[in-house]
Amino acid sequence: MIRKFVLASASVMALGAYAVSASAQDEEVEETEDVIVIQGIKQAIQEAIAIKRESVQIVDSVVAEDIGKLPDNNVIEALQRISGIQITNRGSGESSALFIRGLPDVTTTWNGRNVFTASGRSLALQDIPSNLVSRIDVYKTRAAEQIETGIAGQIDVMSRRPLDLDGFELSLSARGIYQEQSEEFDPNVSALISNKWDTDMGEFGALLNLSYSETNFRTQSITAGALIPFVSAENPPPGFVPLERIFNTDGRVAENPIWQAGLDRGLPTAAGSTLSFNGVDYPYVLARDALFQADGLGERERPAVVAAAQWSPNENAVYTAEFFYQGYRENFFNNLHFTFADWWGSLGADPASTVTYYPGTNLIKTRTVGAPFGFNSGDITESQTDSFVYALNGQWNIGDRFDLEADVSFQESEFETQFLAVRTERVPASLTLDFNEDDGLPAWEFNDNSELNDPSSWTVAQFYENAGRAEGDAVTVSADGTYDLDGWNGQTFFQELKFGFRYDDRGATEFAPPPGPTPFLGVNMDTLPEDFQWYNEGFFDGRANTPESWVVANGYYLQNNTDEVRGWYGVNPLSLEQSFDIQELTQAAYIQLDAESMMFGRPLQTQFGLRYVKVETDMEFTDLANGTPYTRSTDSAEVDDLLPSFTALYDVRDDLRLRFNYGQTLRRPNFVDLNPNFGLTTDLTGVGYGSGSGGNPDLEPVQATNYDFGVEWYFAPDSLFYTTFFRREIEGLVVPLTRQITLPNTGLEDSNGDPVTSFVVTQPVNASDGVLEGFEIGLTYFPDFLPEALDGLGVLGSITNLDSRQNIPQTNSVGEIIGQEETAFFGVSDWSYNVTLAYENGPIGGRLSYVWRENFLNNNEARIFANPIGIWRRPESSLDLQLNYDISDRASISFDAVNLTDELEQSYYDYNGAGGPETMNFGNVLIGRSFAVGLRFNY
Repeated sequence: MIRKFVLASASVMALGAYAVSASAQDEEVEETEDVIVIQGIKQAIQEAIAIKRESVQIVDSVVAEDIGKLPDNNVIEALQRISGIQITNRGSGESSALFIRGLPDVTTTWNGRNVFTASGRSLALQDIPSNLVSRIDVYKTRAAEQIETGIAGQIDVMSRRPLDLDGFELSLSARGIYQEQSEEFDPNVSALISNKWDTDMGEFGALLNLSYSETNFRTQSITAGALIPFVSAENPPPGFVPLERIFNTDGRVAENPIWQAGLDRGLPTAAGSTLSFNGVDYPYVLARDALFQADGLGERERPAVVAAAQWSPNENAVYTAEFFYQGYRENFFNNLHFTFADWWGSLGADPASTVTYYPGTNLIKTRTVGAPFGFNSGDITESQTDSFVYALNGQWNIGDRFDLEADVSFQESEFETQFLAVRTERVPASLTLDFNEDDGLPAWEFNDNSELNDPSSWTVAQFYENAGRAEGDAVTVSADGTYDLDGWNGQTFFQELKFGFRYDDRGATEFAPPPGPTPFLGVNMDTLPEDFQWYNEGFFDGRANTPESWVVANGYYLQNNTDEVRGWYGVNPLSLEQSFDIQELTQAAYIQLDAESMMFGRPLQTQFGLRYVKVETDMEFTDLANGTPYTRSTDSAEVDDLLPSFTALYDVRDDLRLRFNYGQTLRRPNFVDLNPNFGLTTDLTGVGYGSGSGGNPDLEPVQATNYDFGVEWYFAPDSLFYTTFFRREIEGLVVPLTRQITLPNTGLEDSNGDPVTSFVVTQPVNASDGVLEGFEIGLTYFPDFLPEALDGLGVLGSITNLDSRQNIPQTNSVGEIIGQEETAFFGVSDWSYNVTLAYENGPIGGRLSYVWRENFLNNNEARIFANPIGIWRRPESSLDLQLNYDISDRASISFDAVNLTDELEQSYYDYNGAGGPETMNFGNVLIGRSFAVGLRFNY
């Protein structure tokens, strides 16, 4: 018969959700009853360890102990306590980026089906509410039967199905979440109703699961700008004034460029370092070009629906129809205060007295700037996503040995966004600043800070408008057959043969406005309606010596009166044109063989697999600058590959198991990365050229060869110690290639109204190879010798070490590769760990968990400055608490707290061993804390 089961597993998450390595092949557990119900932490861990011991592939899982009882807000937050998982970007009220063993390229599936958002390759995991989840599996190795993409791994999010439940189920849950920064309570509610019926036509089941969450958040940041060169105060070159900024090209210097924008990997920071001016070396100093603060207010909604209907006419067949809707709505109003800190024309009679330096360096720490230009920007972004998945699935037992499963699905997803902004500008008398006054936090004040809130001090300047739409759709058909070979034809070596195919017809389309001029108004701010003005207050909780309030254009006014604002500037509404349309056809087939033998008197399990993949891609683009369409069927994006896999599992003794895995996976280019259109930005900072980025239709898939070796020690019935060593050899990594080009007739103008035709642009290329290797160590331990009051107390944790290296091409000004540089992968922390104390005794349960990751290279500085150097994140951590009390068998209450220690997210510059948080602090984000109270009822 087709077995029905509920699978629970242990985790470095405890109380309500647990994670431990388990198997994709051995998820079903036979018992005397049809349904295994796991209750309690200790029993769940024992069952999970038993499953791990019988598995072939390695999967780390998070499982809801009961309906609606996954204690995190979304899927990313639920996964952060799994070994090898690193998350980042914790602002805006949630975490939004996930890495598996240091790599971001993750294939996401829903109930085994590849899903995506709009024109992207994957689903935004933070958009999936935890209320809909029954289990999340994280695959770190893959078998031939699995989708070949995602060199980081695969995350399969599973919802419930009615025939897996006991019968009638009703679950209601509600949480009120208090965001400390926004000072608002947000609702998070869900409801599930399910039932099944025995009839003369077989067993029927129906399920409906609804979820709605709302988040009102405030995200605040303080940043010290890019590092740029100035002539010295004491000995400037002829024709330069003391502390004048050095642009890369200058008409007074015959030997241009003085430095190369985006190409030099950081100018030296030693005191007395020099640059050549007409053949003569003169000392230079380095300072930041600007200081800025952003104070954003956001409103986010996520509705979601899962519906399923099942029919089992007999014990040999099950038919399932499923529907999944995931929605996303966000309105984000950002208030930006930006001041330049590089003006050299009003420094008084003794410019040297206006600056101080970090000892032994040419890095300016403090200075006073006369008459610096500055601007404020009120901008608002409205975004929404609607994603739908419709699926039919059939499972049949044909005879005693053969099982067949077929699945067909259709999905469509659309994303829309609109951006509106108005800048206001002024020139104050003076600015006094300290680029790093307190542990990475800069400080500054103007001669009269009160002017920041005086509308008459501001001139209404540029109006910016942008919009876009992205669409994606797919039709997918797959079939999988499994034949039981154990004992067939008298042999016992071969255990199981599995084979199947997958057909996927995927479309991705994006629409964008053509480039155009940026209009300027030039009136005083207090001449416009009073509702046009917006004042923030209490910025950064007073934790920094910076302005705490300023006036900006009211983003909500722009949104509600867009036509009126357009009328002020004399511009028409934007029109969207198709930027690209890509059709991708994937055909895949696989064969996989499981075998078992004896080696040195102990069992050895092996699995051999081969997957064939063929991908054909047709692309249509429109040059948005002139409206010219063109079609391209490219060979570079096509795939015609055989991908082998091999796994072996060997029991050295009854409590000690070894695992080895070898496999090959692919990363296909993101559709947007194939689009050759440039997104251009005008010359905002007076460097003499704009910047831009675009795609590359010649991108090829990235290939990875993966090795894993694991050791597992089951030292007690409910305890486990394990370690896994792994290596990823990656060919054809996509890295940015930078060059300077001339693009006439873009319509873009600089701050003086002059047309901008020169741009430093970046495009992705397959120009790098890389290696990522490391190990994981994990422990699950619930002592059995504790006194009764402490029975149910346990510790779960893991530690991960990663080492990565990739070669990055160095280019000249026309984009020719002239050398190579070795750097770490972006987003990779060498060390990370998590530890959880879990407790469950009677009606009381709790979890105190701490996650930490070491500093890591996040990105490179924009390549329009002299120092396009690495921007690193400082170590990140979070201390979280969860408490639960069962009022009765049917109802419970909960209390959650996230980021109890009120950590900041901070970054700094570093390159070639120079820099660091002490002298080259960069960004600071105030994450804030959140607290939640909840009520859950099951019937």
